[in-house]
Amino acid sequence: MQIIDTIIGILKKITELGVALLALTVVLQVVFGTPVPFINLDVVGNLTGLITTLGSSGLVGLIAAGVLYAVLSKK
Repeated sequence: MQIIDTIIGILKKITELGVALLALTVVLQVVFGTPVPFINLDVVGNLTGLITTLGSSGLVGLIAAGVLYAVLSKK
């Protein structure tokens, strides 16, 4: 069971790192504009598209957003 707890701990840290990098790229895109010179991604556009897709899915999108929130806010 300790191996599973270790793997879960590692996955939680990777998820936290991903969320921190996502927040950093959003801030960089706001500061530098859409074409961030060293990232080459439209993070804000991708997030907007994801939110639009979830919003147009109705109840399924609402449930998916709730699950994502529960997973990311669980400590």
